[in-house]
Amino acid sequence: MTDRAKQGSRIRVALVEDNAETRRTWAALLDAHPRVHCVAACESAEVALERIPESQPQVILMDINLPGVSGIRCTALLKERLPAAQILMLTAYSHDNYIFEALKAGASGYLLKSISSAELIRSIVEAVEGGAPMTGQIARRLIAVFRQPAAQGAHQGQLTSRENEILGLLAQGYTNKEIAASLDCSAGTIKVHLEHIYAKLHVHCRAGATAKYLGGTSMPFGI
Repeated sequence: MTDRAKQGSRIRVALVEDNAETRRTWAALLDAHPRVHCVAACESAEVALERIPESQPQVILMDINLPGVSGIRCTALLKERLPAAQILMLTAYSHDNYIFEALKAGASGYLLKSISSAELIRSIVEAVEGGAPMTGQIARRLIAVFRQPAAQGAHQGQLTSRENEILGLLAQGYTNKEIAASLDCSAGTIKVHLEHIYAKLHVHCRAGATAKYLGGTSMPFGI
């Protein structure tokens, strides 16, 4: 089998990581494995948005803390251009809000950088096969959040029944237009309801409201 044929049978993986040494190490690790092949290694979101769509990867490994445009914002933009690509966040951060924002942006999994090379390869294969790989520590944090009905109830108790209904749809990822269609009202009415919800929950955006709904704590950061 030729080198080109061998590469064609391997999983195409792109990498976005601003640390040069880490980027080279990961790219070499990927290329050394018979199941995967690194098709692009980018140092920033801006470079990734230019190069990765041309590379047509099946899986993208994405750092969150990038200079300029964040990894979460880059994830959302790449999913618009490459909807079939599986994006795995590979980061040192395990904050609840980062996890929720990454998944809302279209990430298929969330892995910590302390992951072993063998586990990283398994996660790439799992993502291609339709799974949603997560480091055990991340999975436990998500489970803990969904086991906090008391905290969720305390936040929701401040809202009207309609506001609770809207918040539930918001947390499922529905757009204002989709919520309006579901509740048979105008998008403008939903916007007003959301302004009231944000004020009552002491948040300023959809992500903050979703975090409160899921029992997390709002922690602002830019994307």
